[in-house]
Amino acid sequence: MKFFKKTILPIFLATGWISISEFVRNEFLAKSYWIDHYDKLGLTFPSEPVNGVVWGIWSFFFAVTIFFLSKKFNLLQTTLFSWFVGFVMMWVVTANLLVFPLGILPLAIPLSILEAFVAALIIHKLSDQS
Repeated sequence: MKFFKKTILPIFLATGWISISEFVRNEFLAKSYWIDHYDKLGLTFPSEPVNGVVWGIWSFFFAVTIFFLSKKFNLLQTTLFSWFVGFVMMWVVTANLLVFPLGILPLAIPLSILEAFVAALIIHKLSDQS
């Protein structure tokens, strides 16, 4: 039971937060950026259910990464390092592939930092990493 409360529960709650954060940011706040950018590339923005499932898997992997980082680093360090690993590296790759709308960054940067912080906070508090 201790393993569930200190490991599984924090990871799954952080996964839920990350998934909700991603969905709200990309579906309600930034979807027009994505659609317009993909349209200019002659592509259709991928928004089928399978894409949501893949983002759910990404959210889980991100939460697991945050969990392991939290064992080594304090809350601020965990937040910043996980944000760099989860977002900055992804943005570099997608920008290199020309599928990332750079105009989204003023919205994406603060919201993604908030996403990483809340996920790290959940994990720190529930897994006794504080």
